[in-house]
Parts: sequence; C-alpha cells; structure tokens
Amino acid sequence: MLPLLLASSSAYRRELLTRLRLPFTWASPDLDERRLDGEPAVELVRRLARQKAEALAASHPDHLIIGSDQVAVLGEQILGKPHTFERACEQLLECSGQQVTFLTGLALLNSANGHCQVDCVPFTVTMRELDRARVERYVTAEQPLDCAGSFKAEGLGVSLFQSTHGCDATSLIGLPLIRLVDMLHKEGVQVP
Repeated sequence: MLPLLLASSSAYRRELLTRLRLPFTWASPDLDERRLDGEPAVELVRRLARQKAEALAASHPDHLIIGSDQVAVLGEQILGKPHTFERACEQLLECSGQQVTFLTGLALLNSANGHCQVDCVPFTVTMRELDRARVERYVTAEQPLDCAGSFKAEGLGVSLFQSTHGCDATSLIGLPLIRLVDMLHKEGVQVP
C-alpha cells in the first residue's frame, strides 16, 4: 500500500481518519480557498478537495493523498466559517427552522500515477427553531468559530438539530468515510 497522507490541518478530519485504522500522516496545503465568480457550491468543494491533494503531490510522491473541503449551504447562500462569536450567532439564527445542506468535497490522488478520484457528498440538517438566548448559550459553550455553519455536529451542536438526512454522517464532520473507503478500495487498499 502506498503511504496515506491527509491534506488537511483539521483535527476533526484527522480524528475521523483514525477510525479506519490505517497508518497516515498529515500536512496542510497552502491554498487560496476563495470561490470563483459564479462557481456553484458543489464545484467549489470538488475543486478545492482536488487542489488540496494536488498541492502536496510534488512533496509527497508515491502517496495516496486525501483532500477534502466543506461548505454549508442555506438556500443559495454559502455559509462559511464564522470566525467571530457574533457572526456564529447570526448564522445560527439565519438557519433557525431551516434546512442546511453540507457539501463535502473529497479527492483521493495517487501521486505515483496521477490518478485522482473526486466526489461531493451532501448531508442535510433541519435545524430546530432557535432563539437568541439558546444560540448564545450554544456558541459560548462550544465555540464553533472554525466550523462551517457555526456548529459542531460531533458535539453539543446536535442539540440544535430537528432531523438529519444523508448517506454518510461522517460527511457532516468533514470527511465522508464511506465514500473514502470506496476510493481506497479502487486503489487496492483493503479496509478492514
């Protein structure tokens, strides 16, 4: 098996990847993650996942490189990482009672032969009706300032959900393991 490299500095993605019990290393790609003019959200995450993997190919030849990117979409609006307490509260109040779709782009690049598999895995969350006090309590408790959509699904953020729908719950956290296992299998990696 070629060495596995996660092209991400995300602690959430590293934790998810450990579930597959495969040895891996990680490195953070240096990449401009801005959306191109008119670029649909699905294409944005697919492009960024591929570019993250490709950005590390020269420095990591003969590796299987995993790239991933995620955005949250409310209607036609892409919700980025809030970075501030106030913006996190605003995002959650905008999402109150609404469906938010998380689009996770996934790429697996074989840097030995250049073969790259790319996909986008959607996951939808229906949010509860939220008021300002509840949102502020949540943001204070969990500090989801580095999370698309302003919540951590793997933590207390689940208390904000009314329901979820999708084929792979790990995609909500940022690395769709079910699809990744399919991609790894195509590269000859057996899990388990």
